[in-house]
Amino acid sequence: MRRRDLIVLISAFLSFILSVYLWFSGEKEMGQYVSIWVPTILVYGIFVNTMPKK
Repeated sequence: MRRRDLIVLISAFLSFILSVYLWFSGEKEMGQYVSIWVPTILVYGIFVNTMPKK
């Protein structure tokens, strides 16, 4: 696993944890907003991995 793959996975996991924390702390709208970051981060990681290497 490359370093950038690990960074993408850690970022997605941290945003998931943040969204769960916000949801259960009463900030439901903010928790929902942050939860949309998870697939966005993962798709960005996939996009970066499919770009041609120079």
